[in-house]
Amino acid sequence: MIKVNLLPVKRRKKPKPIPAFVVTMIVVTISVGIIMAYLVFFFNSRLEAKKVQYKDNEKKIAEIKEKIKAVENFEQVNKLFQQRTSIIEQLRKNQSIPVKLLDEISKLLPNGVWLQTMTMSGENITIDGYAFANSDVVSYVDNLKNSKIFTEIYLQESKSSTIEKIPVYMFKLTFKMKV
Repeated sequence: MIKVNLLPVKRRKKPKPIPAFVVTMIVVTISVGIIMAYLVFFFNSRLEAKKVQYKDNEKKIAEIKEKIKAVENFEQVNKLFQQRTSIIEQLRKNQSIPVKLLDEISKLLPNGVWLQTMTMSGENITIDGYAFANSDVVSYVDNLKNSKIFTEIYLQESKSSTIEKIPVYMFKLTFKMKV
């Protein structure tokens, strides 16, 4: 037997299918959101790494600047030391020059000639002196010209004068010393 239900039955409506366009938009939006979240995380982590690297580089630069300052200070001290050393060496080298000069001048001095003043300015030497005869002055000039350490001997002046009623010749010489 057949049974027939005559009571109204509420039927359920089938849900309408979601259009493919909306599904595609939802999937794309979620995908873009995930990709954006990943990119934000990725670039933030790279930014933090760069900030740390920047701070490390700043520390290294500060250390290198300190080392550069130390090297510059060392170079200044070294330059000053070398200048002082060269001055000391020059003084040592020139220390014996006055002794050699006086020794040579006294060896070449003939009898009858005496010196009053001697002035040395660099390599230029000026001598003022007296002699009993003009020939003694000429002899002294010739002796200086024959010397190996003197050059450019020039008799500037030779004149007759008296000292305590004794006739003498006053002379003035200039010459240079070979160094």
